[in-house]
Amino acid sequence: MNKLILASDNTHKFREFSEILSGTDTEVIMRSAAGCSFDIEENGTSFAENAYIKAKSVTDFTGYAAVADDSGICVDHLNGGPGIFSARYGAGIAHNDQERMMYLLEQMKCAEVRTARYVCSICCTFPNGDVIRAEDTCEGSILFDPIGEGGFGYDPIFLPEGFERSMAQLTPDEKNAISHRGKALRTFIKEYKRYLDAHK
Repeated sequence: MNKLILASDNTHKFREFSEILSGTDTEVIMRSAAGCSFDIEENGTSFAENAYIKAKSVTDFTGYAAVADDSGICVDHLNGGPGIFSARYGAGIAHNDQERMMYLLEQMKCAEVRTARYVCSICCTFPNGDVIRAEDTCEGSILFDPIGEGGFGYDPIFLPEGFERSMAQLTPDEKNAISHRGKALRTFIKEYKRYLDAHK
């Protein structure tokens, strides 16, 4: 049985990674269960760098393979912001998802170009120094007002390309089929299986 430490204590992510890796003879363990109680400074300049920093820190501490993801929303009118700062956008002013979403809308008041994309970068590090990476996007645009109760983060103000409903109005299956995380996860699992087969 392979062990893979998830460099996160997010139960939603834990369930997601556990399910997608269920057919690979891999046991997914949350970072806290692996004894990783330390904070990791995400000081990279990209989603890919931050995902690597998180995974590598856990691999170095535990001696096991680790996987991490970093994601956020990139808005063209904001020169790609909030980007890697999506989870702490409007620091000091916005203190939760709802407030960050409304703060972003405030910055978009006079925007003529409303195109945006969600980005998800996944990184898996191994004790021998090998690295697996996967990254994907979900293209769309920023709405003028929040619509829908589902999803989280900026989903109520994000209109995915080709849809007339916000990300927060999609069913879980619809969202998984087009989301940045869903697409990146599917790429990751292919690469992970290929890696395991090559190292039997």
